[in-house]
Amino acid sequence: MKAVHFGAGNIGRGFVGLLLHDGGYDLVFSDVAAPLVDAINGVDSYTVHEVGEGGEDRVVTGFRALNSADDPDAVAAEIASANVVTTAVGPTILKFVAPHIVAGLGLRDPSAPPLQIMACENAINATDLLRDEIMREAGEAWDALSARAVFANTAVDRIVPAQPEGGGVDVTVEPFYEWAIERPPFGDEPPNIPGAHFVDDLAPYIERKLFTVNTGHATTAYFGARAGVERISEALADPTIAADVEAVLEETSALLVAKHELDPETQAAYRRTILARFRNPSLPDTVWRVGRQPQRKLSRNERFVGPAAEASERDLPVDALVKAMAAALEFDDPDDPQSVELQALLRSEDAAGITAAVTGLELRHPLFARIEAIVAERQQALRT
Repeated sequence: MKAVHFGAGNIGRGFVGLLLHDGGYDLVFSDVAAPLVDAINGVDSYTVHEVGEGGEDRVVTGFRALNSADDPDAVAAEIASANVVTTAVGPTILKFVAPHIVAGLGLRDPSAPPLQIMACENAINATDLLRDEIMREAGEAWDALSARAVFANTAVDRIVPAQPEGGGVDVTVEPFYEWAIERPPFGDEPPNIPGAHFVDDLAPYIERKLFTVNTGHATTAYFGARAGVERISEALADPTIAADVEAVLEETSALLVAKHELDPETQAAYRRTILARFRNPSLPDTVWRVGRQPQRKLSRNERFVGPAAEASERDLPVDALVKAMAAALEFDDPDDPQSVELQALLRSEDAAGITAAVTGLELRHPLFARIEAIVAERQQALRT
């Protein structure tokens, strides 16, 4: 069995690649970073270091790496004979992955079992996004290629912090992980991925993760940055920040319970687990890494506006979420292009225009005025 994984970064090696290795797949990484590709090909094993309670070192073998920018034909040839293709590149990069998959499908034996494709990204229905890009790239050829692949959405969760210097291709991660995968697209032949679990309805898993883990993590980062704290674990040691984060997650939990009929006690336990993960002192995670790209995090279907919009439409409370978004507007990191751009917008554009452009909300939406108000407050603070 063979798996081709796009994105040989820390998530690719320390989470997706690890579990594919556990499933017995011959693992082919594809990336455009030549030094990383060379480093992977320069070793015959790497170690995933799980830090924190219950963690262990896990060794990965049986892999190689290809540079998709320099040798796209080799990538296509590997896809043509693969069983599985996965990605961990970021949702906006999927459009660059699509041409390689189309080329591989074109070389694939039509009698072979369908290629099993899963995008493992921090986005709702990311595999659907990838499939749309593949269909667009294939054009009229898609009718002939469509039977050669099946697509399943996934929900992935593992904290992988910035890596220590000198670690080579080893990866430091937390012990906890979750990989939920849609079962129906695979019929009776799902991929062999130990540790993943297959579900009939993925939507609750995707939104539970996005609106609890991602919302909570970013909230901690923005309140921590506001307070001048460096690490995520240190931020949650501050009782005021901890209370603010817990209040946000109570609001997102109320939405999840109402929308997906989750058991309130089960969701409360999940919330406690997530906060305990953030408090892991062995993870050297900073508020600056977690908080980067604030404009994306404040966009319509992301971790703040997404749940807040739905909650406000249901007349559920959103005060804590709005407070967290106000902290996100203050995130000022000169090393993060999105942060720099956002602060420039706040200094040059009107509040209503910024609200519409960043959040994607319509003027009539019940959340719009709340966010416009905190944008105006941030602008006033910048003027004083």
